[in-house]
Amino acid sequence: MLFDSHAHLDDKRFADDRRAVIDRAAEAGLVGIINAGACMESSARSVALAAEHDIIFAAVGIHPHDARDAKDEDYEQLAAWHSLPKVVAVGEIGLDYYYDLSPRAVQQQVFIRQLDVARQLNKPVIIHDRDAHGDILAIVKKEAKGLTGVFHCFSGSWEMAKEVIKLGFYVSFAGPVTFAKDGKLKEVAANIPLERLLVETDCPYLTPQPFRGRRNEPAYVTFTAAEVARVRGLEPAALAEAATANTKRLFGLGC
Repeated sequence: MLFDSHAHLDDKRFADDRRAVIDRAAEAGLVGIINAGACMESSARSVALAAEHDIIFAAVGIHPHDARDAKDEDYEQLAAWHSLPKVVAVGEIGLDYYYDLSPRAVQQQVFIRQLDVARQLNKPVIIHDRDAHGDILAIVKKEAKGLTGVFHCFSGSWEMAKEVIKLGFYVSFAGPVTFAKDGKLKEVAANIPLERLLVETDCPYLTPQPFRGRRNEPAYVTFTAAEVARVRGLEPAALAEAATANTKRLFGLGC
């Protein structure tokens, strides 16, 4: 009974078989999927998917790649979407210094403004952090007081994970934890408190072993969860139960 805490089922790569993908997720035992927005258009698609499918919940937000296109009225729309019962978080938001598709100062400004939206709504946030560990921790410490959320597809060190937990946030693991060479990530997965751990696919990206190189989909979260269970010395069912309870608690979905 797993929960994919981060997916992008609105992506065009699912255009031809989206319903079949969602059906396979249910058949694999998933009880829920959080579909995360990355821009205003994909956030609208995420809201529509949540309305159409019982298993899907929506997050809405502006990804750092698209921060350069953010407008003042977008923040009002992000807030307005939260009047809908299946919109559960602001995300995904954050910083991406790997691709730098938006100027870093703009990324930071848009990130901070969306943290403010979440604070006003008392909603959790889904944070994207790529090659920006120092700046993102500094902003969260200063601007996210009183908020909770998740660092999705965590890529930092065990030392960073401890800081994230101290700030009241969760850590989510995606396909890379299954890769043989990612010992740093396996260390974090092995040591993080069980009550602060989520699993995800980030599909269609970051496909876990043994399907690496193919399009990812929510059903494959079972492989990520199994690897996290292995490095922790847990039965997969116990890991699934804990991660699902954590996801429901974070996003206000009940347990």
